[in-house]
Amino acid sequence: MPAQQLTERSKDRIVGNMGLPPNSSQVALMKKVDDGGLDVEFKGGNATSGHVTTRQWITVGVLVYVNLINYMDRLTIAGILDDVKKEFNANNAMGGLLQTAFIVSYMIFAPLFGYLGDRYSRKAIMAAGVFLWSIFTLIGSFMSGRPEHLEKQWGNPDFWAFLGCRAMVGIGEASYSTIAPTIISDMFVKDMRSKMLALFYFAIPVGSGLGYIVGSETAKAFGHWQWGLRATPVAGIIAVVLILVFLMDPPRGESEGHQDMQAQTYKEDIVSLAKNKSFVFSTLAFTCVTFCTGALSWWGPIYIADGLKTMKEEDRGIAVESVPFIFGAVTMMSGIVGVPLGMILSTKLKAKYPRADPVICACGILTSALFLTIGMILCNIN
Repeated sequence: MPAQQLTERSKDRIVGNMGLPPNSSQVALMKKVDDGGLDVEFKGGNATSGHVTTRQWITVGVLVYVNLINYMDRLTIAGILDDVKKEFNANNAMGGLLQTAFIVSYMIFAPLFGYLGDRYSRKAIMAAGVFLWSIFTLIGSFMSGRPEHLEKQWGNPDFWAFLGCRAMVGIGEASYSTIAPTIISDMFVKDMRSKMLALFYFAIPVGSGLGYIVGSETAKAFGHWQWGLRATPVAGIIAVVLILVFLMDPPRGESEGHQDMQAQTYKEDIVSLAKNKSFVFSTLAFTCVTFCTGALSWWGPIYIADGLKTMKEEDRGIAVESVPFIFGAVTMMSGIVGVPLGMILSTKLKAKYPRADPVICACGILTSALFLTIGMILCNIN
């Protein structure tokens, strides 16, 4: 047929321009070298078919696993924060600064890694980032407060060394969290992309909840808080191997048929994003959400424990020592229920109501704000 012949000639011409021999297979893996001289791996064009290959499932599985331990590591200290404060004779402001150092370094370096991820090997950047935070978490677990420095508080050099480790962990985690979702976006489109991203973000509340549990229970089992920081580095080294061996790095824009996309300048990127109102307002809203959830995740267990301590012991529904474990379990369950629920509502409602996604997000946030307020008021009562 003429149309078919034209299609085949066009395909051959496109492939020829890419410097690759024609390939009739729709599932074969091929190699291409981008302008930076780095190998980029991609597959035949079946992204729109809805079929998920074994290699894609493995890639998503690795990304979910690493995201899980990322958030575990981020919040292990929250489960043992009282012990850390005692170790360095730190007050609440110093305890809060541990998370602030992490967030500031994360905030500064996330745009840099986003820029690099559009231009260089995402696999290499993510592996290096996970290795970085694993090493510095492990280094931090061997630090302790020397007796001669305990009275110095803000001038305690041991505390500042530990704070520096937490800042380095933020840099490492920024390299992964900013790049990993783009790999999923480059492998899938439409509903399949939404489902895979939901699976990826499912690891956030579950990993956060596990962080409290792993941190507090490991420290309790071994008798010292430092052991609470030594579980995630082991999982992190395993993650580095998985990324380097099993992760595929598809070309930017492959899922939507743009396999030869060229990166713009950083200024052009910023101008383009600034003109996107949905992106700007979503970012501002998510900043507010992160502010609230960050404060809650860091101080929530201590707030609840302090509320219990104001009650008579016989009136307490739970033991003070078990608060981090229960807080982590509730966080995990909220993710197990909330993430799939949001995905299902989005899938069902978006076809009929195009603006369903922001409405679902807004309703979820308002509902959580109501229950958070009730919990804060009743903390020392029930």
